[in-house]
Amino acid sequence: MKRFFQNNGGLLVVAAVLLAAVLTLGAYILGYDPVGGAIELLATPFRAASGAVASWTQEQYDKSFRYDEQQAEIEGLRQRVAELEKDAIAGQDAQRENERLKDLLGLHEERPELKYRDAAVVRRSSSNWSSNLTIDRGTAGGVEVDNCVIDQYGHLIGVVTQADLNSSVVTTILDPALEIGGRVARTDEDAILEGDFALMLEGLAKLSFLAEDSKLVTGDQVVTSGLGGVYPRGLVVGAIRTLYVEEDGISRHAQVEPSADIDGVRYVYVIVDYGG
Repeated sequence: MKRFFQNNGGLLVVAAVLLAAVLTLGAYILGYDPVGGAIELLATPFRAASGAVASWTQEQYDKSFRYDEQQAEIEGLRQRVAELEKDAIAGQDAQRENERLKDLLGLHEERPELKYRDAAVVRRSSSNWSSNLTIDRGTAGGVEVDNCVIDQYGHLIGVVTQADLNSSVVTTILDPALEIGGRVARTDEDAILEGDFALMLEGLAKLSFLAEDSKLVTGDQVVTSGLGGVYPRGLVVGAIRTLYVEEDGISRHAQVEPSADIDGVRYVYVIVDYGG
């Protein structure tokens, strides 16, 4: 092929010139402007590119404008969701408050001689040596040391052992440091309700100093005795699970399963006055 162009290159040039002359002459005879046609031919790609650029620019502008609209719409939706969440939380708080008021009304109807202050549990002890709760009521709310604390059903949770201005520490009936007078409702037998290190880990309390001829059975209800006048009488503590006889064959004690959900309770009621 290379040799062909070398041998016939001159002839090809002459032929090309003649062909161009013939085409130009024919175009002139037909009234066609070859120069204008050439310019038009050369301009066509630039016109296409210009149109494409204009179309792309318009598309990007539309996208940008629409993007701003979408962002504004998304932000508006986010604000609306936040408002709805806030309303939902307020509604839940109102519902919980309504439930607490109903519980408080029920407690008043059951024991009208008692006066209460509602409170929320804000912290729990994490020690294996104690069992206590911190509530969001203190002396500013009428809470004092030795006030009994119950759940919404009137079940005893513990006793206030420390009262600050706006918070208090409640030592539960599981804590080994707490002792309170107890009584078996069925037999009217008095004893001492206290915590025990081993039983505390099982969520149980201990009823000690039972009589030698005690006839307790599983399920017997244990309440506060009220002896000494420090704590109100008749608060439900729990039920007897097992009766044990000590090694001396005389002394007896029982395991008591609390009626209150001490580990899970969130809202409590402090008995600030019991007329005793």
